[in-house]
Amino acid sequence: MEERVLMRAFYSKSGRAVGRIEYFERLCEALEDYKSEYDAVAITSLIHVPEHYHADYFTTEGNMVNPWGGVEAILTHAISMLYNLPSAHSPMMTSNEVMNLDVGIVDPRKSAEAVSTTYLHCILKGLHRSPRIVTNAPIHGDPNLMTVADVSCLVIPDGCVGLPTLAALEQGIPVIAVRENKNCMQNTLEDLPFAPGKLFVVDNYLEAAGVMTALRAGVALETVRRPLAVTRVVTEESTIKSVTHEAKSSIIDKQVVNTLKRRHAV
Repeated sequence: MEERVLMRAFYSKSGRAVGRIEYFERLCEALEDYKSEYDAVAITSLIHVPEHYHADYFTTEGNMVNPWGGVEAILTHAISMLYNLPSAHSPMMTSNEVMNLDVGIVDPRKSAEAVSTTYLHCILKGLHRSPRIVTNAPIHGDPNLMTVADVSCLVIPDGCVGLPTLAALEQGIPVIAVRENKNCMQNTLEDLPFAPGKLFVVDNYLEAAGVMTALRAGVALETVRRPLAVTRVVTEESTIKSVTHEAKSSIIDKQVVNTLKRRHAV
């Protein structure tokens, strides 16, 4: 593109990564011009942030929210929504000084970022096998299509309530929330109207993997916890006796109430 899109990243008052995109229409024009020649969109561009963010991001022991992620999400969500295509964005290196920044030993989760001079290769690898977005309703019964019915569960950081969580809630898809994955969100997932057995809050991803395995195998989670609950055997005869007992108790309760009413009237 001869004329660039301007992207700026910053933080909201609550500490979330957000951003601002200017001249977005320039990108849309380019996508329209080549509309028939692609089935996925990979974008790389400069994202302007305060200079100290680059060092701070690697030296805060994993406690700093990725400053670039918010504005990248805004861009790719907009493209995918407008064009029904998978899209991904990678930030360009802003200067030689940033590229040669010595940040020392970093959090292992950020190691690939620390040794990279460009992040374009990772989104190309990801988009290479990305599924197409199908909006043609008449072919939704095709067995080769991946739909919400193919999603067995959703694993999220505890407290996150985004579109995937709300969609899982609406579709009855089990949600596994991991406490170990710390974040800025302050939502209580237990307050949402999940059906029984559809929300599982676990301490770490190892436990989450165990819950996923149990769900896939059809194993009730309470059977793999210790101590086991007392087994209660229910037979047809015991059920009839229980119902009869409850009915008799109800009749006795009514008789007692009527007696008390008569005494009160006297």
